[in-house]
Amino acid sequence: QVQLVESGGGSVQAGGSLRLSCAASGRTFSSYAMGWFRQAPGKEREFVAAVSRSVAYADSVKGRFTIWRDNAKNTVYLQMNSLKPEDTAVYYCAARVSTPAIATTVLGYSYWGQGTQVTVSS
Repeated sequence: QVQLVESGGGSVQAGGSLRLSCAASGRTFSSYAMGWFRQAPGKEREFVAAVSRSVAYADSVKGRFTIWRDNAKNTVYLQMNSLKPEDTAVYYCAARVSTPAIATTVLGYSYWGQGTQVTVSS
């Protein structure tokens, strides 16, 4: 069992940056693959980025967002640069027992945080 708590959301203007953090409980953080998803109003939750033994990004954020983890701090981060209004959403951190393959679907993750709001104005 792992509990996830996101932080770092907020409101920025287009072109700005935000860094999201997700702190995980438990002593086996390094054994989990971690992902970020987002959900805009009226839309389905979608994959943003994931880190396991490798990293993966959605095409819509490639080159603008960076995911990394600090196992010593039980934390995964999402640096978001060059933000666009279409990045506005609630961002969720997710965890799954690590496998060689990166998971990019909601069903691929067992544990979820409560979400943090990111609002980008034009």
